[in-house]
Amino acid sequence: METNLRWILVTAIAPILWGATYYVTAHLLPADSPLWGSVIRALPAGLILLAIRRTLPRGSWWWRALVLGTVNMGAFFALVYVAAQLLPTSIASTIMATGPIFMMLVAWALIKEKPRAIALAGAILGLAGVAIMLGGGGGEINTLGVLASVTAMLLTAVGFVLAKRWAGQVDPLSLTSWQLLAAALVLIPAAIIVEGAPPALDGGMLLGFGYVSILATALAYTAWFTGLKHLSAGSVGLIGLLNPVVGVLLGTLLAGESLGLQQILGLVLILAGILLGQPIFASRRSLTARVS
Repeated sequence: METNLRWILVTAIAPILWGATYYVTAHLLPADSPLWGSVIRALPAGLILLAIRRTLPRGSWWWRALVLGTVNMGAFFALVYVAAQLLPTSIASTIMATGPIFMMLVAWALIKEKPRAIALAGAILGLAGVAIMLGGGGGEINTLGVLASVTAMLLTAVGFVLAKRWAGQVDPLSLTSWQLLAAALVLIPAAIIVEGAPPALDGGMLLGFGYVSILATALAYTAWFTGLKHLSAGSVGLIGLLNPVVGVLLGTLLAGESLGLQQILGLVLILAGILLGQPIFASRRSLTARVS
């Protein structure tokens, strides 16, 4: 039980750091360079982790890293970058919170990880929180931004489960670095063709990219893939619901976005869904019931 709690806390690092990414992207990074922005996010993070671990892919991991890197990071980073520029922080981050239910279904199909009833209940409760928060306003809803967020969420639901299926004995640092470098290799040609030369960066942009690359990518994805290695896909997906909690709070505190009664109720339901679906809390409830 204590071991599970440790991995839950480690995994939680990722969505907490990701929750701030929307605000940083929208307010500090160049709005018209999503592909170069994604390259600058992925490449330094991948190189840092590779320098720490100093392990290259072998055999089938060359193409697996390319697939996972493209899905989990290459396409995802570009889509999230677009969404962050087109949507308010609260809406962009809460759309991604619909991911747990899809992760559970994909995990059931690909790795025969049947979702627990209590985990599904937690996901449904979290989705209810998302629906309430989205229904409460929070700014103009841009259709292209919503489409980008939904596509990003669906891609990673598949990509994360594939990473869990393939990872085996590969350590999270190597797994993360290979995907980031593969993502950068895919993104660089696209960035050159579509956007031309890299954007000129000022001090604020460098600070923003520093946060996004080192903290919200290198550290966050290492924590996330560590969680996928030790916890079920459903549990990890539910922990990801911390993302909109952080996103909404930052949007309220720093960007002046609205936080009404509906948003507060949504936040409460999301947190309840996270706790409800974790095995450690389910075990404690079962133990309490047996004792009583």
